[in-house]
Amino acid sequence: MVRKYAIALGFFDGVHVGHGALIKRACEIAEEKGLTPAVLTFDTHPMSKITGVSEPMLTSEFDREGVLEREFGVKDVIVLPFDDEMMRMHWKSFAEYIIEKFSAAYLICGHDYTFGYKGEGKAEMLKEICDEHGIGCDVIPAVLLDGVRVSSTLIRNLIAEGEIEKANRNLGHAHVLTDIVRDGKHLGRTIGSPTVNMQFEKGVIVPRHGVYATKVYLEDGSVYSGVTNVGVRPTVEDTENVNAETYILNYSGDLYGKRVRIEFYKFVRPEMKFGDVSELKAQIQRDAAFVDTYFNELK
Repeated sequence: MVRKYAIALGFFDGVHVGHGALIKRACEIAEEKGLTPAVLTFDTHPMSKITGVSEPMLTSEFDREGVLEREFGVKDVIVLPFDDEMMRMHWKSFAEYIIEKFSAAYLICGHDYTFGYKGEGKAEMLKEICDEHGIGCDVIPAVLLDGVRVSSTLIRNLIAEGEIEKANRNLGHAHVLTDIVRDGKHLGRTIGSPTVNMQFEKGVIVPRHGVYATKVYLEDGSVYSGVTNVGVRPTVEDTENVNAETYILNYSGDLYGKRVRIEFYKFVRPEMKFGDVSELKAQIQRDAAFVDTYFNELK
């Protein structure tokens, strides 16, 4: 028996609360009608391909899919290549391709959803095509917070400014970075503060340089508080390479080669250059005390 799907349509960069309204509706419809909820997206932001100007993504494709499963329980994520053929596809052909190729029984989109060549397909036109094919279609209105429409662009600006708490409110969850822990200079061990070194995938936004209160999720399911420095480590290294280096509170062990997820919660202070390593060590301990208090107060 072929599975039928209730599919939320969009790009879902960051998977914010506006996207969440679509996804929750897809899950509700799936539950009501015995369908499987799914999300359909692209491997590249369509506007980057169309305009030739790429804006940084909020998350990697891996993290996007992770958020969809953790926050909404959606495991079926359809990722289409946004290539020349897809970019030039007529809006009606695109809608029918989705309906037929992926056994869609219900489609859900936002009020400003566009699709097909030059974005000529609009939400109301998708509804008409769905009617022709005898399947359901819901169009979800804009989601506002404090009177402002939630958007990936807004959240991107907040993260770039270090306004991580506001960004998380618009996301509906913590901003996330997942990576395989890289082998670094092992300096942390020599100053009594072992750290994990991670990098931002090319094309993914780098938060404002500085120190953040983070939660650290390990492969074994354990969770720790962390002090994460985003930047170039000016005290110990003369480089332009940006990374995320995290001191994990109350943890000892070797995480090199392991997949670790960092969730950002609060900007603590800007990145600083210290006079020597002992000053850096003392500041890390002060940051750790602040982060420990911060998360205890959140409980």
